[in-house]
Amino acid sequence: MDLRIKVPGTGGNRYVPMEERSGNESIVYFTRDLSPEGLEKIYKKVCGNITGKVGIKLHTGEKNGPNIIPREWVKHLIEKQLPGANIVETNTYYEGDRYTTEQHRETLKVNGWTFCPVDIMDEDGTVALPVKDGKWFDEMVMGKNIKNYDSLLVLTHFKGHMMGGFGGSNKNIGIGCADGRIGKKMIHTAKGSDDMWSIAEEELMERIAESSKATCDYFGRHITFINVLRNMSVSCDCEGCAAMPVVTPNIGIAASTDILAADAASIDLVYALDEKDHADLVERIQSRHGHRQLSYMKELGMGNDRYILIDIDNGDVIITPKEAVKDVVPFEG
Repeated sequence: MDLRIKVPGTGGNRYVPMEERSGNESIVYFTRDLSPEGLEKIYKKVCGNITGKVGIKLHTGEKNGPNIIPREWVKHLIEKQLPGANIVETNTYYEGDRYTTEQHRETLKVNGWTFCPVDIMDEDGTVALPVKDGKWFDEMVMGKNIKNYDSLLVLTHFKGHMMGGFGGSNKNIGIGCADGRIGKKMIHTAKGSDDMWSIAEEELMERIAESSKATCDYFGRHITFINVLRNMSVSCDCEGCAAMPVVTPNIGIAASTDILAADAASIDLVYALDEKDHADLVERIQSRHGHRQLSYMKELGMGNDRYILIDIDNGDVIITPKEAVKDVVPFEG
């Protein structure tokens, strides 16, 4: 029997305006300050339960990837707020620059992630974390070293994604904490299939969310989410230098202790742009059924898609996504 909560009006691959959403509201903080100082400032708004040994789940990118979060931003944050933290990653399912631990470590050097330890969490094996109330999984196989951390900062470059429609906090940990051989295969490949990418559209979104839920449940209150809406190609950072050119304007940084609210607000900020500015990214989200990430997270009880957006640049005032993006300028490359 399927006991998951059915949430009317959120369904499938449809953008749901705020006025049609139901349920409680979470707080999402927003800054337009795309800089090391801006990242530090917004982190301080959502770090209350980040204690003990801290992992920073970051997409470190393929070799020379042009759109990843700048290294100096992360270095500044660690030095000022998170001394002793590790960046955490896992190896990839596809054969590329991060397929093996040896290749992955060489890519980390090329991309400049050398200022703090980087823990490739599946280097020493795997661990299965439970998926509560999942439809596809009752457990997800993660990099073993995830259990070495007391808290997790999910620091995400928000952008498009070839299969997921968009890559936000949900994708960052849903794919990025699963180990490279077993967990990622569970998400992407149908049993008995020779096609490693045989799961797609809404089923893929649901599998990603269930994997993400395993990580969120493991850390409980000791996890927080920051989405950096900058250099938003329709391509993921896993495409490296082959990523499609960026045409969407830079927006800012959104942060919340609620994963669904963080991703919902980021989507709303993109949709609040003028149609000519968001057309490519919106098409990528919709054509890959990306909105199912949000509706399924809500069905799984992972958070709220209703939120209060707080502008920390102007005295912590409440704003709408449209007000947040009113002064954005076209992306200039």
